[in-house]
Amino acid sequence: MADVVLAENTDGVLLLTLNRPDRLNAWTPAMEEQLFAALEAADEDPSVRVIVLTGAGRGFCAGADLTALGAVDPSAITEADIHPSGKPVSFALSLRKPVIAAINGAAAGIGLVLALYCDVRFAAENAKFTTSFSQRGLIAEHGIAWVLPRVVGVSRAMDLLLSSRILLGDEAGRIGLVDHVLPVDEVLPAALAYARDLAATCSPRSMAVIKRQVYAALEADLDSARRESVALMLASFTQDDFREGVRSHLEKRPPNFPPLDPDTV
Repeated sequence: MADVVLAENTDGVLLLTLNRPDRLNAWTPAMEEQLFAALEAADEDPSVRVIVLTGAGRGFCAGADLTALGAVDPSAITEADIHPSGKPVSFALSLRKPVIAAINGAAAGIGLVLALYCDVRFAAENAKFTTSFSQRGLIAEHGIAWVLPRVVGVSRAMDLLLSSRILLGDEAGRIGLVDHVLPVDEVLPAALAYARDLAATCSPRSMAVIKRQVYAALEADLDSARRESVALMLASFTQDDFREGVRSHLEKRPPNFPPLDPDTV
């Protein structure tokens, strides 16, 4: 099987690159299986502290490969066909490690959903974004009806889902769809620099717990989230990471945090 996802681990940052540049990295079952296998392995690899996801060539991911879909009998499609890896497109949210999207070009349909399930998004100012589903006779797929309103608000999510209109990176930044907007040739370097800074200065345990807290709190009430944070705060006081964080601050030196404990969830 051809490598439709490339992996490169440097300085604690794993760069994963969707690699079908001739098709603007259109999504295929093979790409899903390779990407999610790489993400799962990265979450267990102590040498990986942060993950960056990007696309080869001019696109991030231009949606599902419609050429492949056109050869399938629609009445015969099952959930196993939609998720051959056995994992949902939201899989990145379940990882303990931060996943940073470097959106270098078109992000459409499932490509946009994939970016939304990353924790932080860098994007090119000329990148094109579209939900695309309504213009294909489809619905809000892969949980985008859950994640998009939480990112941009209900009415903006409805606008993007109902119309499937195209917006560029500058507008995506204004409405909060992405977090950092840059010239296209600066997107990946900026995302990698951000990831390297997290890997070098932030506790892997802290990042794992914070990530779990934030996504769990989306479904919790304020008091439950507050009470959980108190319990987690008291537990953090007993951790080596806390002692190292305080000591490095007082000694005015970079922290030396250990890799993520396998038992940290």
